[in-house]
Amino acid sequence: MRILAGCIIAVMVFTGCGYVSAAHYTQSVVGESVSTEVLISMEDPQNTVIIKDAVDTAIITKFRTSLTSKNASQTHLKVQISSVGFSPIRYDTNGYVTTYRTTVSMHIDRITSDKVHGYNTSGMYDFDIEPNAIISDRARFNAITIGAQKAIDAFVAQIAAEGSNPPKE
Repeated sequence: MRILAGCIIAVMVFTGCGYVSAAHYTQSVVGESVSTEVLISMEDPQNTVIIKDAVDTAIITKFRTSLTSKNASQTHLKVQISSVGFSPIRYDTNGYVTTYRTTVSMHIDRITSDKVHGYNTSGMYDFDIEPNAIISDRARFNAITIGAQKAIDAFVAQIAAEGSNPPKE
């Protein structure tokens, strides 16, 4: 009974205070349908595939819109990887690296029928390795995936902020 009462109170608080989800604001900016294009990096084509998957997943889950072809979409997102970097941030007592930070930086152009708006975003992810070891392909893949997801999350926050404060006409 207490759980039911708690749920009812929570619903009343959220509806009473005018809570609107970020997905509502992002959808007001990007529309009902979105297409994506991730420009292939000739220096690191593997990362491009990882980031393309992260972008498409974010479009579906965070924007709550459908992915469509470029011709049928209200908004087209053109994503370019600016950089992917790994830097040591923690060492053990012998001087061996034990923790790395992955930083994924991207430039995203949001293209609608009437304009192009550019965004710079980045995401970071810290991960541990065994002392005196190299970064395995699996750890690298995972770190880039999570870093890209965090960069997309930052982009979604920028879009939601735009949607919550539309320009005055």
